[in-house]
Amino acid sequence: MSYHQVIIIGSGFGGQCAAINLLKNDINDFLILERRDFIGGTWCQNSYPGAAVDVQSPLYSISHEPYAWSQMFAEQNELEQYTNHVIDKYDLRSKTKTNCNVVKVEWDTHKKRWNVYTDQDEVLSAQFIINASGPLSTPVIPNFKGRESFQGKSFHTNEWDHNYDYTGKRVAIIGSGASAAQVIPAIAPDVAHLHVFQRTPHWVMPRPDYKFNNAQQKLIGNKFIHKAVRTAVYWQLETRMIGFKYSKAALNVFAQKQALKHIEKQIQDPKLRAAVTPDYTIGCKRIILSNTLYPALCRDNVTLHTRDSAIASIDKTGINTTDGQHLDLDLIIYSTGYDATDGVISYPVIGENKQSIAESWQAFPRAYLGTTLPHFPNLFIITGPNTGIGHTSAIFVIESQMNYVLSAIQTTLKKGKQSIEVTAKAENDYTQMIHKEMDKTVWQTGGCNSWYKSKSGHVIAMFPGFSFTYHQMTKNFKPQHHKFN
Repeated sequence: MSYHQVIIIGSGFGGQCAAINLLKNDINDFLILERRDFIGGTWCQNSYPGAAVDVQSPLYSISHEPYAWSQMFAEQNELEQYTNHVIDKYDLRSKTKTNCNVVKVEWDTHKKRWNVYTDQDEVLSAQFIINASGPLSTPVIPNFKGRESFQGKSFHTNEWDHNYDYTGKRVAIIGSGASAAQVIPAIAPDVAHLHVFQRTPHWVMPRPDYKFNNAQQKLIGNKFIHKAVRTAVYWQLETRMIGFKYSKAALNVFAQKQALKHIEKQIQDPKLRAAVTPDYTIGCKRIILSNTLYPALCRDNVTLHTRDSAIASIDKTGINTTDGQHLDLDLIIYSTGYDATDGVISYPVIGENKQSIAESWQAFPRAYLGTTLPHFPNLFIITGPNTGIGHTSAIFVIESQMNYVLSAIQTTLKKGKQSIEVTAKAENDYTQMIHKEMDKTVWQTGGCNSWYKSKSGHVIAMFPGFSFTYHQMTKNFKPQHHKFN
């Protein structure tokens, strides 16, 4: 059995930030496990046409790793280059085991360590586990009637098949969220016809992108300029939380009215305008930034299907709709999201007394600082319950979590103890505070049903406050909230 002081599960930005922080704190005995045959996570995996980030690149990056970005909102290929730049700078490939899918993690009470079981019939062990598998890593495809009978091509946007040429093909894309909003304009000019299946419309706002010239790229890559731009963008975005939580009037004035004008400016057809206009408060679901989605939906070779023309079933040649149509198709693209709430961790985790996380989360997923929970010593979950952020960079939150994770590990080691575990009271007090605060937010009161919510109706994906509040919480490590053994 191979032993490491720390095992990190997942090699995306969460895993990279964990590894870098361990190295900077002279904790060198760690191993990254990656289930795919490459490392890098989301922006190496999600390579569908049109893929790009929806947070300004100087902020959607590791704080101490500036980069000479070519545009304000980086596209997938540049994000992949940045990811590999970080991986190579810190030599993380030598610390990573690829093609290694974790099938179970179990706590050994006697040895006070975790046993990690993989699909290679191998057992690894570690004192500490950092789960960085990410909430957007397990694609979900609804079980449409007859789905398996389709004889054409089909795949999820997360697993785009670049060997398939969609040019001149009859295509359907199921879903109208963030990924679909990028795919639709990218492929619409090349396909024979594109059928877009929209369950619920999203609010769409203009994308304020900007391409940097060579001189500007060099400036952005300078650590001092990078910090200044990053800080300015951060505080600009942070003001959005005022609307999301404290003022629906501000949301209406500064966001919803602008989104309505965006529809009026880009869509002339009254019927299509009505079809894409949501009936809930902006921000309740993820806001899409796009200058190209609405023009794509206006194309003659694009048909938008709403609830009146939803999917009744799929057969070997295409889709049957609820209004009696049969659509002959060559390709079905599933842009149907991820198991990002109830399925935060995709493999079984067995803690003390043989209790599983699935059992602990039977009511709904919960964790102290969204990171750790009682009866699961030495386990840290990156981007765990209620750490998502609707108004700023997820990487800012990941780096904030690292403050807590490193403090917990270092305190345990300095005390000469083998394990650390948050107390049930501390976790319960934190969770009650989170959901009390959540009741004030647009995610709970905005009149929509989003992927932010778990099956229980609790908003699990989001943190109900300013990101600097969460950052301060993670910096203020409280030993009294923990048990050491």
